[in-house]
Amino acid sequence: MSENSTYTPPKVWTWDGSSGGRFANINRPVAGPTHDKELPVGKHPFQLYSLATPNGVKATVMFEELLELGHTGAEYDAWLINIMEGDQFSSGFVEINPNSKIPAMVDRSGDEPVRVFESASILFHLAEKFGEFLPKEGAARTEVMNWVFWQMGSAPYLGGGFGHFYAYAPEKWEYPINRFTMEAKRQLDVLDRELANKTYIAGEDYTIADIAIWPWYGQLVLGRLYDAAEFLDVTSYENVLRWAKAIDARPAVSRGRMVNRTSGDPKYQLRERHDARDFETRTQDKLEDAAE
Repeated sequence: MSENSTYTPPKVWTWDGSSGGRFANINRPVAGPTHDKELPVGKHPFQLYSLATPNGVKATVMFEELLELGHTGAEYDAWLINIMEGDQFSSGFVEINPNSKIPAMVDRSGDEPVRVFESASILFHLAEKFGEFLPKEGAARTEVMNWVFWQMGSAPYLGGGFGHFYAYAPEKWEYPINRFTMEAKRQLDVLDRELANKTYIAGEDYTIADIAIWPWYGQLVLGRLYDAAEFLDVTSYENVLRWAKAIDARPAVSRGRMVNRTSGDPKYQLRERHDARDFETRTQDKLEDAAE
């Protein structure tokens, strides 16, 4: 692969309507809505608007974990936001998340609706509301926060950096692939060293730190992101693999991965979730069978 490029940046950059690549149509240099459309509202206290990307999976896993513990007040409606069709730029979505990124949520359990956007904010909001997966005070709480914010700061290098240039960019360029592969492997090494002597990333208890990190790095080493497991030699990160497999085996995680999913095996796609029974009756394979 050549390192030569004929591109010379202009003095002032202007947008030509496309940034190239598979996701070109979802990127633009301005904020705000592109069209008027209200968001649907279901019957439950929490209204989630999302897609089963790693960030979206954080939210649905958190809801399913709370329900697994018996918190019936954590019932939620999960509405599909199809980012490839521009749903995130509707006026209704922009009203709850001016940054037009999934997941976004409205908490309607109180006197007034509360908008919550950014996946980490959703995790903290729910953890504090239900008193689960987050120590209430002290060093243990700070350690969980350390790792949640580590994930928020690190994952853009994995997704927008490594994942983009390795899997999605219209051309393969050696320099950015090498640059972001180096960083992805360094991050995996950080996790591997931390997990050498503890069960979960913040200690012996499963917390929102694990819920935040697993959809990115856990699924990466399990071979579910970017088809890059062999390229990254993920089997060398034995501690991360052990941790990833343990979390993957949790029933709530299995359910959370299915919600708002639009790709892969239809029996694991629950494009919208409005009731716990939907996992048994409304997966995509069952809907397709019923339509025949």
